[in-house]
Formats: sequence, structure tokens, C-alpha cells
Amino acid sequence: LSHLAVIDVCYASNNVPKMLANLVNQKRTISFVPCIMQTFLYLGLAATECLVLAAMSYDRFVAICHPLHYTVLMSWRVCTSLVVTSWACGFILALVHAILLIRLPFCGPQEVNHLFCEILSVLKLACVDTWINKVVILAASVFVLVGPLCLMLVSYIRILCAILKIQSKEGRKKAFSTCSSHLCVVGLFFGIAMVVYMVPDSKQREEQEKLLSLFHSLFNPM
Repeated sequence: LSHLAVIDVCYASNNVPKMLANLVNQKRTISFVPCIMQTFLYLGLAATECLVLAAMSYDRFVAICHPLHYTVLMSWRVCTSLVVTSWACGFILALVHAILLIRLPFCGPQEVNHLFCEILSVLKLACVDTWINKVVILAASVFVLVGPLCLMLVSYIRILCAILKIQSKEGRKKAFSTCSSHLCVVGLFFGIAMVVYMVPDSKQREEQEKLLSLFHSLFNPM
């Protein structure tokens, strides 16, 4: 939970101040290096959050389905390993995206049609074919979105089966309340990310994606 809080604070701090500055300022510019850094941090923190949320679903599965073994299965060492793996995988993926982005030549209109330097909007400014970048984005999306989501679904199906076996109403209510906030965040975070990065692009969806990204950057951290 503490790492999720840190990720969300950093995630909002990476995008929101510049967005607010752009709302009140007529000169809405950002230089190349800060733009790439914003993209790198956005992708790194988003990927890390996906993996941390997956680790949290495993934590809830163990707490509800194997309560007597919880302290063994979720020891300090296991928790540390899960967190370190999440941060490392998230930022290694972001670094790959940033390196592939830096190697592209940008010679067209230098206007990012987005609220911040979002990778798909920045790629549209490149003068060459960006199919490699798009393939890597799709592969990364499968790794950090589809994979963890499948693990979470399995965890929550097992949790639901365990909750339905609880005899007392109070016990069921307590178990459901333990999972409800996590499920809300997972639904919003993964749902929006999959719409933005895995659904084929179209001109009609550009404005919708801006609103979804804004919602993604503000609502989930809040």
C-alpha cells in the first residue's frame, strides 16, 4: 500500500503540474528532453502500478483463502521481492520505450495533440514509420495489462468461492469490503489503459483518449 501511494503521488506529480500550467498559460511549450522524461516516468510508473496491483490481488487471495498460512506466504522477504520486481520490470520496460523513442527523427509539425507527452501522441510527430515502437507498446501492454489482469481474475474467482463458503453475514461483508476498493481501482486503471493502448487507433478517438488519460492521471491517484 505504501508503494502504491508513492507511485500514485509521483504519477500525478509527473503530469498534473504541467497540465495546470498549460491551462493558465498561452505559451504551451515543452522542450525535447523534459518531454521524453515525462513519457519515460509516465510509462514506468503506470507499468509499476499494474504489477503492484497484481501483487496486491495475490495478497488478498492469500489473506482470504489461506489465512492461517498468511504470515508464511506473505513474509517480509516475499513482499520485498514482489515490490522490487514490480519497480524493476516497470522501469526497464519504460527505458526500452524511451530508447526507441529517442532514436526517431522528428521533422514534422512539433505539436503534441495531447494534455502531456503521451507516447502515442509523440510517435505521431515522427518522420519515419514507427511500427517497431507500436509492436513493442502492444507487447508491453500484453505483459503489464493482460497478464496481471488474468492473474487477478483467477485470484478473485478463488476469493469469491471462498467468500461464498463463509457462513456468517458479517464475515462475508468484511471479506467483500477488503476487496472492493482494490477492485474499483483495478477496473478503472486497467480498463482505461487497455482502451488507450490496445484498441486500434482512429481520428475520432483522439479526443476521447485525452479525456481518458486525464481521468487516468487524476481520478485513480485521488
